[in-house]
Amino acid sequence: MTLSTASFEAVTAMFARVSGIRLSPAKKPLVEGRLQRMAQDAGHARLDDYVHALLEAADPKELTRVVDKLTTNETYFFREPEHFDHLRQLLRDQPPDGPLRVWSAASSSGEEAFSIAMLLAEELGRRDWSVIGTDLSTAVVQQAQRALYPMERARNLPQALLKRYCLRGEGDYAGQLLIQRALRERVSFRCANLMQEMPRDLGQFDIIFLRNVLIYFDPPGKARIVRRVLAHLKPDGLLYTGHAESLANLELPVRSVAPAVYTHGG
Repeated sequence: MTLSTASFEAVTAMFARVSGIRLSPAKKPLVEGRLQRMAQDAGHARLDDYVHALLEAADPKELTRVVDKLTTNETYFFREPEHFDHLRQLLRDQPPDGPLRVWSAASSSGEEAFSIAMLLAEELGRRDWSVIGTDLSTAVVQQAQRALYPMERARNLPQALLKRYCLRGEGDYAGQLLIQRALRERVSFRCANLMQEMPRDLGQFDIIFLRNVLIYFDPPGKARIVRRVLAHLKPDGLLYTGHAESLANLELPVRSVAPAVYTHGG
């Protein structure tokens, strides 16, 4: 199945309105691949017919499914390990004297949030800490809440942490891992769109991970997202961004304290 240029532009315009992410024409094969099964399930032999029906009906549930499908969620445990090394050393040098709250602001299916939780459990033990993960996609938030992953996602996970915090699947669950209950109880997930105002009850955080999401936005979009996220960062808190994501020339009230690590200032 292929999309006409008009249908591609129509569906990606809808996606941009909802998510703020603009997909270039180079992403046309990706969009076609993601929508094929949905078109077949809806009884359409042509992608153009499916897109026309989708936009004509404007069914919120089906539109949400499309947004979920088009949201890229490539992640694994302890991705970009330099950040975890930095956070580990920080906690050793300056352990918190009160509750520590961490926000994984583009948590996808939860691997980043649980990686943070493993590190906090190692360094802070039973002290008062928690991790919140948010993502635009309802599908990946539900996956994160299940905390069940293919074993291949643990390729960067140290064996000691794998044994301590994960259960290896057997039988029907062979080749999968489940995060142990004690760790799951410290981590929560919810839907949130970074292009919109955050939920009022989200609160303030000591540390925010905002990694590998800004690359999908133009400079004004990046600036709006970072400002929105900074409103939830405590005065002496830290913001981690992806190493391929620069905040330079965005006129943001931040200062760099390490590679891809920022705090209030500027």
